[in-house]
This record gives sequence, structure tokens and C-alpha cells, in this order.
Amino acid sequence: MAKKIGFVWHERYMWHMTGFAAGSMPAGGFLEPDIHIENPAAKRRMRNLLDVTGVLDHLTTIKPRAATEEEVLRIHTPGYIERVKAMSASGFGDGGELAPIGKDSWEIALLSAGGCIEAADKVWTRELDQAYALVRPPGHHAERDRGRGFCLLANVPIAIEHLRRTYGVKRIATVDWDVHHGNGAQAIYYDDPGVLTISLHQDRNYPRESGAIGERGEGAGFGANINIPLPAGSGHGAYIAAFDRVVLPALAQYKPEMIIVPSGFDGCAMDPLGRQMLVTDTYREMTQRMVQAADELCGGRLMLSHEGGYSPAYAPWCGLAVMETLAELPATPDPFVHFHTMGGQELQPWQAAILDEVAALIPEIPG
Repeated sequence: MAKKIGFVWHERYMWHMTGFAAGSMPAGGFLEPDIHIENPAAKRRMRNLLDVTGVLDHLTTIKPRAATEEEVLRIHTPGYIERVKAMSASGFGDGGELAPIGKDSWEIALLSAGGCIEAADKVWTRELDQAYALVRPPGHHAERDRGRGFCLLANVPIAIEHLRRTYGVKRIATVDWDVHHGNGAQAIYYDDPGVLTISLHQDRNYPRESGAIGERGEGAGFGANINIPLPAGSGHGAYIAAFDRVVLPALAQYKPEMIIVPSGFDGCAMDPLGRQMLVTDTYREMTQRMVQAADELCGGRLMLSHEGGYSPAYAPWCGLAVMETLAELPATPDPFVHFHTMGGQELQPWQAAILDEVAALIPEIPG
């Protein structure tokens, strides 16, 4: 029997306006303005690629709804919400740090968070086996009182709180494979043993001040935060080894009731905001491992939420690899196959040393 894989999409996600910039930096002075690097192209092209390859026909559409203000307030402060609403109404602003706000961004951000709630809900209730939420704006950098790194609302934590309060879920794990550190969930759940937060990211990319191995949680949450800061230039071998040596054993130690993946494709070999070398096979194999872990630990309950990925050419192919794997479909040949054989794709000794250091912390994860 074919698995039922849910897919969240709404055209309005593409209408979140980030304006003009020099990459991600505010334009001005000698920084010539261009379209902001966080724009709809890579996401729209991923959805289009799913359509033209026929993968979309194998997915179950999840219609997103807007998150309620009550649901958002479970994570974010009232003052922050009021600031975002005001800037959205005026048509211009920044939610905190590199988090541009355009006209109606508040309403679109609610739809993004609500899409994640709906996906998580349908997986938890077993209406669907697994789900992918292709939402925008992203969420994994957003903190309780400010937006950061293109993120306005903490989509995944908002969905987590829905599961905890509606169904009494006690243990949820997040595995963030975006190239940038998952600082939002780390900060929100730093003292909470009910959420295991794992982040694989490029060391000191963004945010520069967070994501170190020594950030392990505090109080009752000590040990429930795992950072895997891989050096720039890490490729397929390093990431697959990270899953086999750290991520999978950490999940087995924690025994979650559900796994959620903040899924960024900015670790791919063509991304302008990352310096890693991941390829479609990397995302395919990471997804396989997540499906396997979910099957073994939590009855298959797995949900993925879209985060970064800024290469309009290659990010969609990495997304296609994830969706084909979830839907158990044959792999479409990668037209960028030359990236797979670039020098340095193998696990390097200095990368292995980092993994050994992190793996030694697994026994202290709350079991």
C-alpha cells in the first residue's frame, strides 16, 4: 500500500515581499540594489519541478490555514507580534535582524505557521504518513522576541506547541539540516527536555555567535540540545557520517514520539549563502535515514518544514530528491551530477574529529 505523503503549498507564500538588497544586506551607499536573495524563485521552482516530474500527483494536498494569534503567542512575545503587525500594515520594516517585512507579511507568516501546524497535525493523527510543508517565510531563525535571518515566526516551534497542547505529546525531536544554525528552536527550548533540538550546520556561518558544540541546554533541558558545526567545505561524506555517528544514535537515545525536520537546501553545492558541497544524493540519503528513524522510534511520524535554499537552479533538485524519497518513487537523474564527484566529498579527518567530539555527548541526552 502506497504511503500517504502530505504536501503544503499556497501561492500566497510567494507574495511575501522582501524588497531589494545587495544579497541579504540592505542596499545603500556603494551597495547596489538588486532583488533580495530570499525571494520566491527557488521555492516556486521546487514546486514546479515536483509538478513537471509527476511527483506532485503522488502527494496529498494539505490546505494551510492561518495560525491564530493565540497559537503564535505560545512562542512569541506580545510586543514582537505588535511590531510585526504594524510594519506589515505600513508595508515596510525589519522584524529584528535581516528579517524584512513587506505589505501583508504578517498575514502570510500566519499562513506559513498554520501550514506547519496542519502538516504536523495530520501526521500525528495518522491521517497522513509523513508530510512536507513548502512554506514561506521560513522560521528557524526566529526567536521569541524578534525575527532573524529572513524568518518572522518560529513555524516549527508553533507547530510543536500545537501538538503538545492539543494531543499531550511529551517528546519531540527536531533535526535541522539547513546550512545555518537552528538558533530559534535552540533558544526557545534550551531548558526544556521535552524537545530534543539537533542542528547540523556550517560552523559560524549564521548566526555567528551560536551553534557551538558546548551549547547543550540548561537546567532540566541540559543535554537535549545537540550542535554539529561542520567546517566550510564539508560534503556528502561528512553529512552522512554525521547522521550515522550522531543524529541516529541521538534519536535512539531520546526516543521521540515524532520527528520534525527544518529542511533547508542551502547546504547544496550551488548555494550563495553556504559553503558546503551537498548534492541530491545527500538529501536523498538523509531523508532515508529520517524515515528509518521515524519508523523505528515513533511509528513513522515525520514532518519536514521548508527553511532556506537560495540557488534557483539546484535547490529545487535537492527538494525533489527529498520528496521522491518520502513518496518511495524512483530517482530522477540529477543534471548536476558533476557536483557528486568534486574533490573533498569524502569524510575528512578534521570533520571526523568534530563528529567524535559530539558523539561523546550522546549518553547525556535525557532518555
